[in-house]
Amino acid sequence: MATTESSSEANERLAIVAKLRPGSRERAKEIVSAGPPYDLADAGFRRHSIFLSGDTAVFVFEGPNIHRLVSKLIANPASAGSFSVWAPLLAGTPTLAREEFSWTSE
Repeated sequence: MATTESSSEANERLAIVAKLRPGSRERAKEIVSAGPPYDLADAGFRRHSIFLSGDTAVFVFEGPNIHRLVSKLIANPASAGSFSVWAPLLAGTPTLAREEFSWTSE
């Protein structure tokens, strides 16, 4: 039986897709291995994953009202400053990817 969550409690996902400069994947792995520079639970996230391919990093955030949570994280000078470590690795501006399909087994 499916459970019903209110819209404020529903788990939502948002991905930030970043193109990496050639040769920067190993440095990206090092940054990811160090862990997040802020407390994810305190920021309100329920789950966070980072995927790396040869030339792309995908940051997936999950939680209630996810757009608000990510906007709040980016607007916070303490956490936003920690993102600067990624700047030399990026080829262009990261983009937002909204979830268009999801399937979950019950």
